[in-house]
Parts: sequence; C-alpha cells; structure tokens
Amino acid sequence: MEWCNSYKVFVFLSLWGSFLILGTHQLQHTQTQMLLQLRKQLEYPNPLEIWFNNNGTDLCFLSSPQANISCQDNLVTGIRVYGDRRDRPSSFNGYAVSPYQTLSQNFSVDSLVVTLARLTSLRSLTLVSLGIWGQIPDIIHRLSSLENLDLGWNFLYGSIPASVSRMVSLQGLNLDGNFINGSVPEGFDKLSNLSSLSIRNNRVTGQLPSSMGGVTSLTYLGLSKNEISGKLFDLSRLTSLQVLDLSDNRFESELPALPKGLLMAFFRNNSFSNEIPQEYGLLLQLQQLDLSFNSLQGMPPAKLFSLPKIASLSLASNMLTGSLPSKLSCGNELGLVDITNNRFTGTLPSCLHSASDTRKVMYEGNCLLGGLKNQHPATYCTSEAKNIVAKTNGSKGKNIGVLIGVVGGICVLLSFLAVGFLLMCRRYCPRGNSEQHLLHKPVQENSVAGYSSELLLNARFISEASKLGTQGTPMHRLFSFDEIKEATNDFDSTNLMGAGLIGKIYKGRVENGTQVAIRCLTISKKYTIRNLKLRLDLLAKLRHPHLVCLLGHCIANNDNNGDPDSLQVYLIYEYVANGNYRSHLSENSPQKVLNWSDRLAILINVAKAVHFLHTGVIPGFFSNRLKATNILLNEHRVAKLSDYGLSIVAEEVDKQQAKGEGFASWQMKSLEDDVYGFGLIMLESLVGPSYLVRQETFLLNELASLGSQDGQKHVVDPVVLNSCSQESLSVIVSITSKCISTDSSMRPSFEDVLWNLQYAAQIQAEADGRLGTSPRL
Repeated sequence: MEWCNSYKVFVFLSLWGSFLILGTHQLQHTQTQMLLQLRKQLEYPNPLEIWFNNNGTDLCFLSSPQANISCQDNLVTGIRVYGDRRDRPSSFNGYAVSPYQTLSQNFSVDSLVVTLARLTSLRSLTLVSLGIWGQIPDIIHRLSSLENLDLGWNFLYGSIPASVSRMVSLQGLNLDGNFINGSVPEGFDKLSNLSSLSIRNNRVTGQLPSSMGGVTSLTYLGLSKNEISGKLFDLSRLTSLQVLDLSDNRFESELPALPKGLLMAFFRNNSFSNEIPQEYGLLLQLQQLDLSFNSLQGMPPAKLFSLPKIASLSLASNMLTGSLPSKLSCGNELGLVDITNNRFTGTLPSCLHSASDTRKVMYEGNCLLGGLKNQHPATYCTSEAKNIVAKTNGSKGKNIGVLIGVVGGICVLLSFLAVGFLLMCRRYCPRGNSEQHLLHKPVQENSVAGYSSELLLNARFISEASKLGTQGTPMHRLFSFDEIKEATNDFDSTNLMGAGLIGKIYKGRVENGTQVAIRCLTISKKYTIRNLKLRLDLLAKLRHPHLVCLLGHCIANNDNNGDPDSLQVYLIYEYVANGNYRSHLSENSPQKVLNWSDRLAILINVAKAVHFLHTGVIPGFFSNRLKATNILLNEHRVAKLSDYGLSIVAEEVDKQQAKGEGFASWQMKSLEDDVYGFGLIMLESLVGPSYLVRQETFLLNELASLGSQDGQKHVVDPVVLNSCSQESLSVIVSITSKCISTDSSMRPSFEDVLWNLQYAAQIQAEADGRLGTSPRL
C-alpha cells in the first residue's frame, strides 16, 4: 500500500498547488455572495470561520489546511473544505441525527447543489466530513463544469442518480464513506474523461453494469466494502486501469480478465471460485495482488511469483491445493508472500524460505513438509482436496437432477395457471376500454396521471425520502363500507367538515379510536377496478413528513348518487386538527398570528412536500391542487399538504376545480402548474386576508407595486411588514412574481423556489439575532 499512499500524497499536493494559483482580480460580488450562502447552508462549519473574520480580504486569498478557494479571472474555480464531523453511526436511516454527525433537519442537499451550480466556473469541489445528508439529487448534473468532485465521508444515501453520466467534464468522483445503496447506474461509459472512481465504504448492491467496461480512461477504480455481487465483466477492457480495489464485497464468479498495465489488484474477502487464471502470470506491471479469503481452487500459476515487479502476493484462506514447484522462481521485488490456510503439500520452494531479510513469507495452516511450524498432517489436505472434487462433481449431478425436477414442476404449474387465468378472464374481465388507453387528456411529461396500468404497477420510488419522519405512521389498509359508515355515524351531518365540487369530507373515528378525515369521491366507471386499485396503491405509497398521510381507502359499489356509471371512493386520511393555513393568516389574536418567520417555515414545509411529489417517485405527481386551504397545520404549526395527487384517481377533479375557482382565463390554464399554484400561496402569505376580496384585481393591477418599498407598505400585510427584514421580503417578492408569471416558460423550477425560501429564512433568522434557520422548518 506504500505506492497507494504515495499516489494519494502526490494527488493531494497537486490539488493543493492548483488551489494556490489565485487570480489577479477582485472576486466578483455575486461569487462572494454564493460562497457566503454556501457557508450558511453548511451551517457555519469551523473550517469556514476564516471566511467570516476576513476583514474585507478577498476570499481567494484566504486559505488553511482545512479550507481553500482557488480563483481565476475573478471567478471561483475550486472549493476545498474538510470538516470535523467524523463520528459515524453503525447505521443511518436517512434522517438527521446527532448535530456532531449530520447537519440539521433544515439542511437540503438540493438547495446546496442549486447554490453551487451558480458558480458556473467551478471545476473542483471537495466537501468532506461536513455532515451533508440526503440523496444525491438528480440535478447534480447542473454542476456541468466540474472536473473533480469529492463528497467523501458524509451521510449521503440512496442510489447514485443516472444524471451523473451527463457531467461529461468529470475526471474524478469520490463518494467514499457514505451510505449509498442501490446498484451502480448505467451511463458511466459516457464519461470519456473519467480517470478516478471511488465509492468505497458504502452499501452499494447489485451487479456492476457491463457498460463500465467502456470507461477506457479509468486509471483508479475503488469499490471495496460494499455489497456488490454477481459476475464481473471483462476488466481487460479498462485498458488504462492501474489500481483496482474490489475487496470486501459479494462477488461470486470466476476471477475476471485483467488489463495488462494493471499495477495493483485487490479481490480480498469475496466468493471468487475456480482456479486463478494463467493469464495473471503475464501481468508484467503488477506490483500487488491480494486474492485472500475467497474460494479459489487448484494450483496458482507459477509465473505469479516471478513477475518482474510483483512486491506483494496474498493467496491466504482459499482452497488452493497441490505441491508448489521445487524450482519455483521468485521475482527480485517480491517482499511479501502469504499462502496461509490453504491445502498446499510437499516442501516449501527455496525462494520462499523466510530466512531472507528482504522477503517475508507466511505459510501456516497448510500440509507442508520439512518441519515447518503450524502445519496440518498430509492426510488432512489430501482428504480435503478429495472432498472439494467430490462436492464439485456431486453438486453437478445433483444440480442436473434438481433442474429436471424443477423444470417439470414449473411446466405443470404453468399449465394449471394458464387454464385458471383463461377462465378468470372470461368470467370477470370486461371487454370494454383497454387499460392502455384509460386517460385521454394531455398530461405533463412524466406525470403519473397519464400512464397505463402496467406503468402504474411498476412505478418506483427513487428516494428514501418517503420514509423520513413517518416511521410511526400506520400502514395503509383497505376499509369496508360498513367501517366508513360506522366511523362517520352513517354520514351524520354533524361530522360534515366541508363540501365542494370534488366531494364531501367528513370527520370520523375508526374502531381503534383514531380520528380520521374521510373524503368522498365519485369516480367514473370507465376505469376498471384493477386500474383504480393500482392508482390508489400508488397514492398510498406517498409518505412524507409534510403530506397528510393516506391511511386507507374504500371502493364502494353502492350507488349513492343515483348514477349507475360511477363508483364511490372513500379516502381515509389522518386528522390534522389545527385548521388550514388560510384561516391562520386571518388570525388577529397576538398569540395566534403568524409572523414572517412562521410563514416562511410553513412555506418551506409545503415546498419540501411538493418537491418530493415531483421527484420522489417515477412517474411524478405534478398537478396537486395547491391552495392555502389545502395546507393544514398541526398543534405545533407544522404544515402538511392535503388533497395532493387526486388527479391520478379522478381526472374530473381538475376540471371541476377549473370551473369553480373563478380565475381569469389566463390563470385557468395554469391550474395544473404547481409552481404557479405555489406562487399564489406565497402571494397570499405576503398580502394576507385582503388577497381573497381582490384576487383578480390584485393580480392584474397591483402586483407590480410589490417591487418597490413604497408599494409594499400599501400592499403587504402589516403583520409581515412588522416582523420581516427587507432583504428577506425582497427575496420572496422576487420569486413570487416569477412563479405567477403569465408566461409559463419564465417560471422557475421548484428547486429554485425551495432554495429561495430557505435563503430568505436564513436571512430572516440572522436579522432576528439567530444563526441558521427557524427550528420549525
């Protein structure tokens, strides 16, 4: 490993030297602001104190062993920060833990990427041991100028997004020491400049994609200490590879072919089997080879020991057998040989006697002759060798017999299933509408509403975010209609909470005493029951701390509305007892009024939920009926979004909403745009209850006045004006105006909305004399 350490030192010194090449111009003001924003988002780590106490010095000229910025032509080209959050739990469930380990619950890795993307000349980024947690977002590809990315020893989890393959300038990627799971994605072969890939000490699973063989520029590949399994592709295709580390995984194939220029290969602690390939004896550049703790058999190639540059050879703890050649030749550089715990017999070749001061040889646990210490008797190795052969041959025979039996059984079973399936289809399957053409309206790309039963069935979550903060939530279940009637006291009017064009909603109490809210929907029978159940099952999988939890559903065949062409669907939600956001905005009591920080906290809660609906599942949920009345607050004023995703169940919901809201025509076209809907909520947060009585007039005539401080005094809610900082208010006014633009192409992404909200909250927190964001976020 000395060569590896020297290599790391060389890389470190090279990077350090590049960071010292500073530009001759003052850093641009916008670049400085982004660096200070980055410091806020990382929650003021100790290494960045130097940025805070700089006395006006250009940040490009401030450096320490833990933090450094490189600049060129007054632009930031490199950031390097090494934190001190080195404590790591044995497991991580994807949620903020001890402040000594992760950043707080308020941290958003998506917002971090958005900030970094604004440093458009950034080529090298190192953020190590800073407590960064969350999934690597799909928008990581926005860091398109990056050549080196090191996010090692943080708390990143989930799968590596496929969008990484769009970072075509990337030369080095280091994700060591995180909690990444899932398989390695396809697409790395598109990174034609990638020379170093390291994902050690994670929880990566599955099989390595064969497309990785196309990364011919790769010189270092480190995947040790994961749970990768299956068969390896032909590694000889990686013609530039010099260092390969696949130790401590679950590979269970034969050893792969290796490139001729390889310097080091580590396969320790896997389940590789069969013999060591003879071609390994032709790797003339090889310096270190570790094949220990596998299931390798037979005699190792004699040429392995005599390779001209081999310095370390470990074959320990395998099932290698036979007698090593008495005239075995050892290379001049060979300093360490470990053949312990195998089945070698005969005498130890003279070149492996440990009398040499320059070569250490370990050979215990074999059956070697010559009075060597800690050897088994010869009969032990002979019987073990026979057992290995017998087990191999026996398993082949047994496998053939088992295979014949299994195939025969499967054929019989498939015959019965086919007959049963045909009978069921004839009896129960309607011959009407095809499930592949259930929805006819145009839908947003990737929206869940426009997909067939097959895609609904295969819909997959791309993050673990759905589990965060919902560990104590009951499992979704089916309710009977009798349970619904009992919970609502047979739909007693005293339990009616509200009624609208999309149906009534009742308060109820289920058998275990839990209070629930039950929404009643009328669904067209053109949906088959199977397709409707698939839609409801997908809706039930949406779990997030800021979504009202769907506890269950009921599909009733009874016709309560006298319409034979419709079904009654009841959605059972958790009961959130503290009213909706609009009612709280109308409060006049000093104890209950929502100040500016409160409103920002609520908006951020909801924005996180909507962002999850857009990105936390494939296909995404985009039309979510975002209104202030659909934001519910619990007893701690934590916001939860209700009535989300209903477009997947009934397309009529959106049509009814468009008919019933009374907006201008240009607004009605945007009802399905969540960015627009959220912009209206932010506008209501700014203006307060007066928004309701002058809605259309305000949007058309008074919106422009929000851009000036004088105009804000006449338009903005006095509660906001009395509790906000001007800078924080200006950020929200700006992003709100963009969200409700009549030109949909001018509206920001939801990541940008969330970033601006969190930025405004941080500014406000500082103005209130606090560091960081509000604890309610």
